Amino acid sequence: MNAANMFFSVVKGLILSVFVSASLTAAAQRPEAIKGKVDFASFSSNLPLVLIDTEQPVAPGKKVRAKMKIVNHMEDGRRNNASDTCFVYDGYIGIKLRGNSSLSFEQKKYTIETQDAEGDGRKVRLLGMPSESDWVLLAPYNDISMLRDVFAFSMWREMGYWAPRTRLCEVLVDGVYQGVYVFSEKIKRDNDRVDISKMMETDVRGRDVTGGYILRVDAFDDHDLTFPSKVKGLVDSGGPMGFGGFGPWPGMHPNTTVTWTICYPKKKKIQPEQKAYIQNFVDSMELSFQHHDPANPKTGYAKWIDIPSFVDYFIHTELSLNADGFKRSAYFYKDRDLEDGMVSKMKAGPVWDYNLAYGNCNFCNANNTEAWVYDGCSTNPTPEFWSILAHDQAFMKKVSRRYAELRRTVISLDSIDAFLDEYANLLSEAKDRHFRRYSNLFSDGSSQGGWGWPAMGQNMNPVAFFAAYQVQSYEQEIQTLKQWFRRRIAFLDKHWGFGGNPSRLSESQ
Repeated sequence: MNAANMFFSVVKGLILSVFVSASLTAAAQRPEAIKGKVDFASFSSNLPLVLIDTEQPVAPGKKVRAKMKIVNHMEDGRRNNASDTCFVYDGYIGIKLRGNSSLSFEQKKYTIETQDAEGDGRKVRLLGMPSESDWVLLAPYNDISMLRDVFAFSMWREMGYWAPRTRLCEVLVDGVYQGVYVFSEKIKRDNDRVDISKMMETDVRGRDVTGGYILRVDAFDDHDLTFPSKVKGLVDSGGPMGFGGFGPWPGMHPNTTVTWTICYPKKKKIQPEQKAYIQNFVDSMELSFQHHDPANPKTGYAKWIDIPSFVDYFIHTELSLNADGFKRSAYFYKDRDLEDGMVSKMKAGPVWDYNLAYGNCNFCNANNTEAWVYDGCSTNPTPEFWSILAHDQAFMKKVSRRYAELRRTVISLDSIDAFLDEYANLLSEAKDRHFRRYSNLFSDGSSQGGWGWPAMGQNMNPVAFFAAYQVQSYEQEIQTLKQWFRRRIAFLDKHWGFGGNPSRLSESQ
């Protein structure tokens, strides 16, 4: 992590810590807030209940032992009671905190492994999702709608790919109410998840070494297995934090090195030959975009990438206007080459981490519905190949055709409205408990400072500094989100030629 990114992370963490400390004090003075242990005899929900009892403090890093029970009677229409004695899961788990800056939030994210009595991973079916042992409890703390990840994952599945399946639930840890969570599958290699060939330690030559692999462009730490790109990434000119108009701070320069993380095979199991193979493949892939004719099917990017998945990932990311889009939590995978010798190309996806998407962020141009994600941002370098594709006539014609198909189905305003209405109705009861628990997340109309910073002592919202807007009710949030989609889609319609002249394609020619 270079100095600029490290400084951004530290500043972000310090700001959030100040907000959290102040907001916790304010929340403690609100008698309506849900705090302390709940009365199991009277607590119930229309959502599944996840009850976790820990044996020691839960922290980032190594998982600790705990017990988890899940109550779910949704299929037969009954309510879920905390006092119930009939569980769809009742057993051991390994649990740890997950996230970076979100560790400062009052509501925590968790990584969970279902385990047997000996502490080994135990594959189980949970909440209607296929059998596995690795799961995630996503905390929608800085997403008032609580639906951004759910929507993004659902949309990617509707586009024809695997994305983590999700279930909304309410969580109690050691009897203390923690709010609404998104119980999610974790991205990993599996027949029911990222369905690519399993790599063995003996797969070091010939066709065997060619896959499968899962990679990610993201921030990283010493625990990750990484390698740098041979092509410099793109950053904007708005300074280390990505706020336009603030130029780079003295002595600090935006990082332009794109770093690839190998997620599968895992660091402790991957063989030198496997690492060398996938690194060489990525190098060749990225360098193909530097060719004088990058769209050439023999010498350009078409030789290395699965174009339909890149088209769809491009559309999905640009629609989301995700502040982290293309540059963080950006996954790719490559399967094993076919037996007839045909090369298995790199595919884009699955999608992950959309809490800062769909108008929910005020930096990296994420609050400007007429901006392009591929232009980059100084919080992390964006791989240059996305910009090259965005200005490639052949690729953008495919984007235009595919976007027109999706606008009539997955990306139709009626479809989006129906999705938001359905889930808002599902949350109509639980949202009230959630916002009683985290009542500081709503604006009270008090004056705001720069970038939504509240006046000291007035509704100290811990995520306001990075929020593009604030609302005073859940209903207002859903309406705001619907209007945001209308503005963003109108911009994409204009540039990608849906219902009119494709101005963006004209610029690319």
